[in-house]
Amino acid sequence: MKIKSIRQAKKLTGKRVIVRADFNVPMEKTRIEDDFKIIAGLPTIRFLLRHKCKVIIATHLGRPKGKRSKIYSTKPIANRLSKILGKKVKFSSDAIGFKAGTEVSKLKEGQVLMLENLRFYKGEEKNSKRFARELARLADLYVNDAFGVCHRNHASIVAIRRYLPVFAGVLLEDEILHLNKLNYPERPLILVIGGVKINTKIKLIKKLYKKAHRILIGGALANNFFVAHKLEVGNSVIDRASIKFAKQFKKKNVILPIDVVVSTRKDGRGKPEVKNVYTVKKNETILDIGPQTIKLYNHFIKKAKTIIWNGPMGMFEAKHYKHGTLGVARVIAARSGGPTYGVAGGGETVAALNETKMREYVDWVSTGGGAMLAYLSGEKMPGLRGIVK
Repeated sequence: MKIKSIRQAKKLTGKRVIVRADFNVPMEKTRIEDDFKIIAGLPTIRFLLRHKCKVIIATHLGRPKGKRSKIYSTKPIANRLSKILGKKVKFSSDAIGFKAGTEVSKLKEGQVLMLENLRFYKGEEKNSKRFARELARLADLYVNDAFGVCHRNHASIVAIRRYLPVFAGVLLEDEILHLNKLNYPERPLILVIGGVKINTKIKLIKKLYKKAHRILIGGALANNFFVAHKLEVGNSVIDRASIKFAKQFKKKNVILPIDVVVSTRKDGRGKPEVKNVYTVKKNETILDIGPQTIKLYNHFIKKAKTIIWNGPMGMFEAKHYKHGTLGVARVIAARSGGPTYGVAGGGETVAALNETKMREYVDWVSTGGGAMLAYLSGEKMPGLRGIVK
């Protein structure tokens, strides 16, 4: 496999380079809660600055659906990037057009400009050639460093490649190299899958179940398997499409929780109670895996030579129902970087690792959740065409 990396490009000095980043960070109003993705994108930016490029950062944030909204502005991201980089990052309140062009024309070698949210423009998610052409006019080169959206057919990922020379950023290159190690994993391979919907995870489970020693199911995803096995789940979150798959997919190496933490309230504010999976009542909601399940899952994780983890084990955002996720996270982190090759990805997965203060011990923490699953499943990745061969 060959990757067309920006590190291979020649005569970069003075070039206007548009970097498609994935700085879609969790926000509380206009406050950034986690800058993991911003920090992950620094190597590409610093590489270009060392070569005296004029760096233009383009990213999306949230789902504004083609409409401007202050809470989805990328200006706070520009401010945070300034602090992390240790140098001023200019900001353009438009991503295309006269104003954006004017701001780019003012850039000097070694300066950085961040564009406004790409998703303020309907053409972005429609993969509009016109929008891509307007964006491309700002630069001489295009660098894709947004692995997290490489499975999307969006203008700044796909259509823009018609108009500029294309390269992979340092982060994108690292994502591919690390994830490719999972094509031939050292065994035993343990797959830990949580979250709610299975539709983004079906292909990965199908692809890896023969290779995997065990597939450990948690989160609301497990509820669908309980229903498939005709167990009571009360008021728990379920997904009808997932239940259909779970009924068909009853493999011996798929391990389900043996106990759960329930509450009579769905919002996570009720009193938690540990229950055997066979004793859940109709008025109860399953919100986490129980202590015996944590112990069981950790038993398998400790035997693994390769671990892939995506998705929380319960209602991670509620303090009484995060123990399953944190328990699994700690063991995965502890085993990684030594006896086990550990890979994790997904917003809540990263948040859990952050809470354990052990994220740096995991061999690779992907900036893409859905993109990581899509890539490992062998799905088409439109954003990688022309970059990875």
